[in-house]
Amino acid sequence: MQRRKIGLAVGAVAMSLALSACVAGGSGGGSSSGSTPGGQTGNITIGIKYDQPGLGMQVGNQYQGFDVDVARYVAKELGYADNQITFMETPSAQRETLIQSGQVKLIFATYSITDARKEKVDFAGPYFVAGQDILVKSDRTDINGPADLKGHKLCSVVGSTSAKKIKDQYPEVQLQEVDTYSKCAEAVAAGSMDAMTTDDIILAGYAAQPQYKGKLKVVGHPFTQERYGVGLKKGDTELQTKVNDALKKMIADGSWQKFLDNNFGASGYQYNKDTNPPTPGTA
Repeated sequence: MQRRKIGLAVGAVAMSLALSACVAGGSGGGSSSGSTPGGQTGNITIGIKYDQPGLGMQVGNQYQGFDVDVARYVAKELGYADNQITFMETPSAQRETLIQSGQVKLIFATYSITDARKEKVDFAGPYFVAGQDILVKSDRTDINGPADLKGHKLCSVVGSTSAKKIKDQYPEVQLQEVDTYSKCAEAVAAGSMDAMTTDDIILAGYAAQPQYKGKLKVVGHPFTQERYGVGLKKGDTELQTKVNDALKKMIADGSWQKFLDNNFGASGYQYNKDTNPPTPGTA
């Protein structure tokens, strides 16, 4: 009789453990720290912009834009499911610090590849080539390029290559640096700033926003070439190679063009076909 009781107890414990395992591994959404079939365990934290229309935008609890689409594609190729991706805001001035500290694994945030940045981080890519341009009110005809900015108030973002270019080459311009591009767009629309400068594709996204449509315009005379790369920790050549392979596949299978069309097709933005699609692996 005693042996029978022990046997029943052992069976009950085994049944309990089996049920617990079923619950933990069930298909009802799963844990974000689990793994996909043949994929990675744990999460991946990816840096993006939260305030760049068409590129990286937070809308409620959702993230959308060209950079976000590219980031999701690459993450999937690396073995991460959507529910394993954590997006983090990465302001321009903080990008290198966030990579070096390990707070983000990758950054897709209109991150121009420069020699100065390559001293601190590595890049995969490029995955897009933009050009610095100027945004003004639609009725302005006196500003058509950087040479016309003398004596005018120009807005850009702290830590951006756009701001550095103006300071280095056009010191007579009244440059004001803020922490987000959205503040620049608001200032230009309100008339407190004469113009805003950054990459043409970023400016096109703002000009196409409902609150600015017909009120703001891109001058349309780019004066630099900005190669967007994927920022990652310096020395991680294995990850760099995997990201480059994913970017090459994205361009080859048509996803790159699809992402551009989905995010900028309605804006009328025309990218330079001589430089795009770019060649990943030449960062």
